[in-house]
Amino acid sequence: MVRVIVVLLGLSAIGVSLRTSYHSQHLLMPAEEGRGRHSKTFVVASLEKDDVSWLHKYLPEWHISRYVADNASANLTVPKNKGQEAMVYLTYMIDFYDNFPDLMVFMHNGRYQWHNDDPLYDAVPVLRNLQLPYLISQQYTNLRCVWTLGCPAEMELDKSIETIDASRTTEIAYPKAFEELFPGQTLPSTVGVACCAQFVVTREKILERPVEDYKRYRQWLLDTPLDDYVSGRILEYSWHIIFGKPPVHCPDPKECYCKVFGQCDLECVEGECGQHWPFPRFSTLPRGWPTVGWDGEIRSDEVLAGLRGNATAASITTEFGSKSSVLT
Repeated sequence: MVRVIVVLLGLSAIGVSLRTSYHSQHLLMPAEEGRGRHSKTFVVASLEKDDVSWLHKYLPEWHISRYVADNASANLTVPKNKGQEAMVYLTYMIDFYDNFPDLMVFMHNGRYQWHNDDPLYDAVPVLRNLQLPYLISQQYTNLRCVWTLGCPAEMELDKSIETIDASRTTEIAYPKAFEELFPGQTLPSTVGVACCAQFVVTREKILERPVEDYKRYRQWLLDTPLDDYVSGRILEYSWHIIFGKPPVHCPDPKECYCKVFGQCDLECVEGECGQHWPFPRFSTLPRGWPTVGWDGEIRSDEVLAGLRGNATAASITTEFGSKSSVLT
């Protein structure tokens, strides 16, 4: 009998050890001094062709929930590839509603993309620099501090449709969509938040809404006749409202960079901090970026380091172009 008890205790200890090892590897972040540990997950919107190995390589301490929107047989997928990243985000919130980690980063799949708030549009330093205690205290935080694109007023909704430029399709469609997404709420006169649908949110903040809300938002995406671009952008400019921020949510960029990314030496004027986020020439970066520049030139490590370092200056001219450029 004693031997049996010893064996059972040994198996129990092994089970605890395995569970601890699993959670340490997949869920827990290194302990912040005096702050304990927090589980954290990247929720990644992707297609079958996308390569997300960079996340495993550079941020191995994070758990990764990669959704493949165009593969119905994928381990994590969506009901329909529609509405851009919004379909993935809402599906994750529905799928894991009863089992969220402490902190979630909802993000696109590419390491280099102009959405990333970085001098070289590189997601690795953006994600490595996240100040997790601050993010947890805020419960919802946009992953862009720069005001360029989205702030301080992406949409002015008190205008008559006839006076709105026909190319501003999201602004035209937003009032009706808002009524359907947020029944009973008053349409705000202005909506402003920094683009581009990448944000951090805590479990507690998501759970403030019942899962039925997220199901309703997803059903709206599935049912709407609006095209993917417009329906996705409507959610892009609604996440902050869903998570309790005012319709215009444009934090001071200098304070934002300091508290969100620990970058407290930037000089900022009128929503911009020098060339920390340079306005891109095009919406697609050149093949081979950042080693290959906008004009096909090959750039050395020294040049790249200089571009990244010089971007903290308040006034600087670089090869990146100006806000008068048109994203195509």
